[in-house]
Amino acid sequence: MIIAILALFFTVVLSGFLVKVFPPNKTKWLKMALAFSGSYLFTITIIHLLPDVLLNSSNSPYRVGYWVLAGFFLQLVLELFSHGVEHGHIHHHHDGRTDSMPFLLLGSLFVHSFLEGSILVEQGHNHGSGHTHGSDNFYLVLLGIALHHIPAAFALMSVLLSRLENFRKAFLWLLIFAVGSPLGIVVSNTILSEEAAGGLVFTALTGLVAGNFLHISTTILFETSPDHHFNRNKLVATLLGLVLALLSDFI
Repeated sequence: MIIAILALFFTVVLSGFLVKVFPPNKTKWLKMALAFSGSYLFTITIIHLLPDVLLNSSNSPYRVGYWVLAGFFLQLVLELFSHGVEHGHIHHHHDGRTDSMPFLLLGSLFVHSFLEGSILVEQGHNHGSGHTHGSDNFYLVLLGIALHHIPAAFALMSVLLSRLENFRKAFLWLLIFAVGSPLGIVVSNTILSEEAAGGLVFTALTGLVAGNFLHISTTILFETSPDHHFNRNKLVATLLGLVLALLSDFI
């Protein structure tokens, strides 16, 4: 649990410093990172998260679909306030309103990040079939969240800098996003740790995040190929993400 908390926190923190290396108006690397992370997220959702939540559902597995749908459309609502920062959208503001904070953006990203961390339950809970909830996929999902947070943190830091025009102030506000997933991990591994694998809360959280990942990953994959134009670099990045996720079954 400690490793996951530190990994996700410092992934966001260190990614915030990328604005000092890569100008926000030169985002070729960002598109490659998005294609890679989007492909990885989509694959682990299909081959790990969805089977995991279906196998562990103590109630009717058909109800899992409702949670997945809820997570998909919840992300759609969150993006009304985040403006797509989760998948690398950078919107600069030129209205002269410096020192103004996009609180709705930060709030939606915190909710998004908290939900992602909440499914990282380190100690699996045995279920009647011998399947363990969470532990089998712990590090696979952790890697997916970390990869996803790199371009998201960069985009958020760019937006904050355009608003505040001060790196130190922007960095302090970035920490709200940085603590979201770690806090979700703490809550799930303490308050919810005694719940059975097929319990309603774990089923709901995993279904919500699976729907969330499906929305984000498919949006990323469609946006990295606008008008279906062929781009070799993006295709390679997408295939690498797919291969890495598939190889996880053999590690």
